[in-house]
Amino acid sequence: MYLKISEREDFLGKEIVDAAYKVHRELGPGLLEKVYESCFCYELGLKGISYKRQVDIPINYKDELFFEDGLRMDVLVDELVICELKSVEEIKRIWMAQIISHLKLTNLRLGYLINFNVPLIKNGIKRVVI
Repeated sequence: MYLKISEREDFLGKEIVDAAYKVHRELGPGLLEKVYESCFCYELGLKGISYKRQVDIPINYKDELFFEDGLRMDVLVDELVICELKSVEEIKRIWMAQIISHLKLTNLRLGYLINFNVPLIKNGIKRVVI
């Protein structure tokens, strides 16, 4: 059984979903991922929430650094929540596995996989807690 997420993580999760809704309402589906990423981060900034874009995740194996830039996450929100953004027809299972791996590698607990290429954004948001 997993521990509950913190109040800060819960707050950020709500703000992340709200930012995704605002971007989707304004732009709709069908654009490139980088457009959604820029606008999504802009919305977070308007809320006063810190974020980093295109963050490298180092890969350590048995206490050895193998790759400093082995993986990259789309957006790291307030050093607590990983957001992977997509603009695709359907979400692939591998992307869910990817966000779980990113959470484990960074010792974070909350992530969102957000696909903006959907008619209703609520159908494009997947929350992941480990």
